[in-house]
Amino acid sequence: METIRVMIIDEHPLFRAGVRWALDQSGKCTLIAECSDANQALEVARTNTPDVVLVDAYLITGSALDLARQLRHFSPQVAIIMLTEQEDEEQLFQSIKVGAAAYLMKDIEAEELVTSITNVTRGIFLINDNVLSRPHVASRVLRTFREMAAEEEPEVTPLYTPLSTREIEILDYISRGNSNKEIAKSLKISDQTVKNHITSILKKLNVNDRTAAVVHALRQGWIKIHPDGA
Repeated sequence: METIRVMIIDEHPLFRAGVRWALDQSGKCTLIAECSDANQALEVARTNTPDVVLVDAYLITGSALDLARQLRHFSPQVAIIMLTEQEDEEQLFQSIKVGAAAYLMKDIEAEELVTSITNVTRGIFLINDNVLSRPHVASRVLRTFREMAAEEEPEVTPLYTPLSTREIEILDYISRGNSNKEIAKSLKISDQTVKNHITSILKKLNVNDRTAAVVHALRQGWIKIHPDGA
């Protein structure tokens, strides 16, 4: 079984060493490149073709967001994980906009980091649970995607989705701010049926909450939110 090829862009040697140790211990990942300078990182990534790139969200030598955007541009299949020492809502939203697959705290446990790396290589979109647990933040995440949808309409419909037509319909209702009871009334089904569908959605997408499910579906183009939420 091939290990996941990981690159880290971080200006702190001790932190990079800790990540290297964690990945080596896992047996699932290999740190194939390190870089401390944002200005050199793009060329290092081009040369080493990583599957996942870990990026310090607060690089001194350059913009981590611009770097993530460029990495995604020349290598759309690469998964970007932004690492931060502090929770920053604005940084989270901007990271989502440039296509980062995850936004994680630097005090993450080694095993959890490896699990996150494994998940993003499977196309699973992760957002720090502590951030999304705040209702106003979750609401702003969705509002951010409404703005993105207004600016750039997707033209290509994905060929595959693990969700059923009904599950996508329910996600669409959730994205518009409807409660379970409101969804049940609109679709003429029971509250419990709605709950069952949501449980199935979370399991299929391997996410922990409704907002993360909606964000993932929006990123995949399965649903679309209009600017007015209508």
